[in-house]
Amino acid sequence: MAWLVLIVSGVLETVWAVALESSKGFSRPVPTVVFGVALALSMGGLAYAMRSIPIGTGYAVWVGIGAVGTALYGMAVLGDAVTLARIGCLLLIVSGVVGLKVLH
Repeated sequence: MAWLVLIVSGVLETVWAVALESSKGFSRPVPTVVFGVALALSMGGLAYAMRSIPIGTGYAVWVGIGAVGTALYGMAVLGDAVTLARIGCLLLIVSGVVGLKVLH
């Protein structure tokens, strides 16, 4: 259960990062509220998962999911550059996250 909560919390990290950008410095109410709710749920889930997952593994997986998700969103929706080098780097992050899970 802790791993499922950690994965959902990582996805919520992507949500709050995107909402933070969309809030335009907290000047837009709806994205600001989405940011706050997603942030609280993401952190709460991370805290719950860390009850049974070591901090280094849990935090790295959480950040990795959030970073890859946010980068993919930027490429798919916001027009960020899509290059082989960027895709390769994201695959390295994913392989590291998978490795941490497998070695746990």
